[in-house]
Amino acid sequence: MNFCVLGAGAWGTAMAVYLSKIGHSVSLIPRRVEHALALSSERENRDYLPGIEFDQDLQIGCSLRPVLMECDYLFFACPSHALRDSCKQVIEHMGDSWQLKGGIALCKGLEPKSNLFAHEVIQQELGSNISSGYLTGPSHAHDVADSKPTAMVLAMDCGEPKLMDLQNNLNSDSMRIYRSEDRIGVALGSCLKNVYAIATGLSDGLGLGDNARAALLTRSMSEMINLGVSLGCESQSFLGLSGFGDLIGTCMGEWSRNRNFGLDLAQGGNPEDIVRSQKTVVEGYSATACFFDKCKKQEVEMPILTQIYEILYSGKDPLLALSDLMNRGLKVESNRE
Repeated sequence: MNFCVLGAGAWGTAMAVYLSKIGHSVSLIPRRVEHALALSSERENRDYLPGIEFDQDLQIGCSLRPVLMECDYLFFACPSHALRDSCKQVIEHMGDSWQLKGGIALCKGLEPKSNLFAHEVIQQELGSNISSGYLTGPSHAHDVADSKPTAMVLAMDCGEPKLMDLQNNLNSDSMRIYRSEDRIGVALGSCLKNVYAIATGLSDGLGLGDNARAALLTRSMSEMINLGVSLGCESQSFLGLSGFGDLIGTCMGEWSRNRNFGLDLAQGGNPEDIVRSQKTVVEGYSATACFFDKCKKQEVEMPILTQIYEILYSGKDPLLALSDLMNRGLKVESNRE
């Protein structure tokens, strides 16, 4: 197949390297022309994925038009807030994109202000003739690029035959691909885990211990399921790679930007200052605000997410947030609350 990866951060680069390694025709399109020139000459992404050499067949592009003329599927490897603008760049060349079948989001978050999922943004901009969905799961970029064993889930609205064909083409000895038709369930798990990774970083940074971390992850999963069911998702989706798998990977991985953001918060850092200092996007920061608003509209109680929101956006002391969580009314254990 012929793939285009739009966005050359760590994850976009890793996906392009992986797809090229398994024999596909791949073009990686950075956002900046100077970055494209550096990648072409150095054959390595020293800014975001150092130490990973590019396969000779991996092409680096500066212009979308010639790439889209031959592209079967387009991967959007941009931050959630930049997805709509990326789609608009594609729209300029849709007349030449004769064989483009779908857009696959690698970003993990909602669009700020609209609170739309990535596939909804893609549909709005590219139209219903182009299928949309996600490839997601616990996937450290460097491990994927280095061909270490990984499992991910592919969720698209293209119908079973095309979904199976794409699944087969993305699968390899180093990456096992599962498929799903529950796009919102898959997206929800991969977005919300960033919020709970911030919470985990806070817990670890405050030295609250293993018991606290285990309880936090368990109740975070419960919150994810509650919101998902209210939105019509399959509860089983949250026990899979984009739910439980991504939650564990992001909350426990030392490489996790969101967990490290939480660790910095625990040391007394200001949320906005920390976000501005980062070279890469901390998706959980804006996702917290988006999901806080979505939960209010759905009338779903999510105590952990609410406390993280108050820490990030109202300046609440993390230890006071912990006290409020621990002193809530007692309940029967259930995924419903």
